[in-house]
Amino acid sequence: MGVALRDIIAEYKNPVTWDGLSGVAAIDANNALYQFLTIIRQPDGTPLMDHKGRVTSHLSGILFRMVNFLEKGIKPAFVFDGKPPYLKNATIAVRRKIRDDAGEKWKEALEKGDEEEAYRQARSSTRVDETIIKTSKELLDLMGIPYVQSAGEGESQAAFMVQRGDALYAVSQDYDTLLFGAPLLVRNLTVSGKRKIRGRVISVNPERIVLDEVLAGLKLTREELIQVGILVGTDFNPGIEGVGAKTGLKIVKKGEFAKKIAEKCPDFDPEPVLNLFLRPPVTTDYTLVWGHPDAEKIKKMLCDGYDFAEERVESALERYTVKSGQKTLESFF
Repeated sequence: MGVALRDIIAEYKNPVTWDGLSGVAAIDANNALYQFLTIIRQPDGTPLMDHKGRVTSHLSGILFRMVNFLEKGIKPAFVFDGKPPYLKNATIAVRRKIRDDAGEKWKEALEKGDEEEAYRQARSSTRVDETIIKTSKELLDLMGIPYVQSAGEGESQAAFMVQRGDALYAVSQDYDTLLFGAPLLVRNLTVSGKRKIRGRVISVNPERIVLDEVLAGLKLTREELIQVGILVGTDFNPGIEGVGAKTGLKIVKKGEFAKKIAEKCPDFDPEPVLNLFLRPPVTTDYTLVWGHPDAEKIKKMLCDGYDFAEERVESALERYTVKSGQKTLESFF
């Protein structure tokens, strides 16, 4: 997902402590939910489910991760995708096929008893559907956590909220957020902790990227950074085969962006993609208000409705009120 700019962004990624993350975080909701659904699974790749077969991994991620955020002084505001732009149709179709194919391979691996392959294919089959979105919003409402319905891409709305001063930083795994103009991007926040990858246990820690530092270091304008993204390929265009981030950077710095596009993609007009990043559809129709969690309704939803263990839910809810001498949830609002 997103645009592959890691090779030229890596040196501008800096570790950040939890103490440095307190404040309002505009979270790319679809990206976060995708991470929860991908990571919170059984060893054979099966997601958490209730007795009716309904997926609950995302609800577990929201409850326990958001409690953790609030304890650390982070005020989360989820930003949900709106209608995708027509330029994204091809990408959506490709991703749908990849998920469908992975789902079939997952079943085959399960039948063969290949747990490692099953887990890998299951992760690739992850999808965020309307039911996932609906139940996520329901739980956020009960937890008193605000969310914003974007007019377009969630990353663009999150970037706009940071630009506007309504949030301190945007949270997403995708570098697209920088192309949309987020002054400060924090990655790995929703997936931080111990993770098992290819049989190894690694630590995943939050990292921050400051857009101005990236542009100054690469000696680019934001429009030129978007041009690099277009050459590499974004959610809105396929890019040029064989052109990675480093090559794209060289092309743009030589002033050969238009020439390369004309040479390799003569039928492609990059302006609509450039304009989508520079002037994306966003909304100002939102209010960020953090309320108090309704503990009884949360337990009713999760325990009675989705088979969550009451002890675990109660334990999470108790963490809203930290022991004497420390902060309570009220101090966050």
